[in-house]
Amino acid sequence: MPRNGRSVTLVPAYLDHASTTPLHPVAREALLAAMDDGWADPARLHREGRRARMLLDAARETVAGVLGARAPEISFTASGTAAAHLALLGTAAARRRAGGVVVVSAVEHSSVLHAAQRHEGAGGEVVTIGVDRLGRVDPAAFTAALDARPDTAVAALQHANHEVGTVQPVAEVAQALRARGVPLLTDAAMTLGRIRVDLPELGADLLTASAHKFGGPPGVGLLVVRTGTRWAAPGPADEREYGRVPGFPNVPAVVATAAALAVRATEIDAEAPRLASYANRLRERLPELVEDVELLGPGGTDPTVALPHVVAFSCLYVAGEALLAELDQAGIAVSSGSSCTADTLTPSHVLVAMGALTHGNLRVSFGRESTEADVDALLAALPAAVRAVRERAGAAGL
Repeated sequence: MPRNGRSVTLVPAYLDHASTTPLHPVAREALLAAMDDGWADPARLHREGRRARMLLDAARETVAGVLGARAPEISFTASGTAAAHLALLGTAAARRRAGGVVVVSAVEHSSVLHAAQRHEGAGGEVVTIGVDRLGRVDPAAFTAALDARPDTAVAALQHANHEVGTVQPVAEVAQALRARGVPLLTDAAMTLGRIRVDLPELGADLLTASAHKFGGPPGVGLLVVRTGTRWAAPGPADEREYGRVPGFPNVPAVVATAAALAVRATEIDAEAPRLASYANRLRERLPELVEDVELLGPGGTDPTVALPHVVAFSCLYVAGEALLAELDQAGIAVSSGSSCTADTLTPSHVLVAMGALTHGNLRVSFGRESTEADVDALLAALPAAVRAVRERAGAAGL
């Protein structure tokens, strides 16, 4: 049914916008138009190719304008994960003579950590920076790590955490790294299109993001390599996307990505207080409604400290996947990524680094389509869902 002026089929309460959010209506219009006008190869010189190239160039200019970057610094990848891999490994490859050390925070997204593991497997070294109970790094820890390891090739610090919404002190860390000649990669997948992301203000040398997180189509990632940053293709070279990304670009999806990002830049200032009010209400009511619940991350309304649309919490005596399934039966979609799973038996590396409870974890994330009724539905369903899971586990009343 129509919600907030758009027609989209959602479950009664879709509260997993941090994982992916529906295609923005402006992006949908741009995608459909570009499928007619931008289907040709933008590398060809015929009329159809030139039209596709114009659309691709215009999309690049739009993204650059939102970020405060230059158009040649922007490349479009097949996903945010691919962008993170290219950013970290490409910088490490280009700066091999500077050293073989990669510095990462303990709470980076798995895409960054997997790239760091690949670097380590190829003979490099990885240094990990811990976080406090709120999931935030201490800039002094980055400084100390670099002073101890002057052979550092690149460092990575996410703009905000994907599980608990903690905003990191990227600008402060970037300034310290720049004084030591070390480039900084920041993963902005959780912030771009949600809060203001100004690349010169952040001071990062590389930035990555994913279109489906801010209302663009799936299958498009953003890779930003600022002018002057040494970078070399970690795989076979290709002439596409300034030599950074191999393969034929999905021009219609790229156009839709740029359209989504541009319109989101006009919406977030008005939207953030509304979403923060939902998050704050949820954080206030949870301890009253559910026993043995631990709120995670900093919370609050300050966008320099916490994302306004994310609430994470853990429930004692509850498996996160079981609780997720119980809520799904009630028509409420949330995310759980912290409990041990039957496949891996591995708890969330983010919560482990924070020293937080790793079982019974849920992440609730609001988006453009979210309403007060979504919060009502979750608060009505959650206590019974927790009781049901605890009873099945024999933990009721503990």
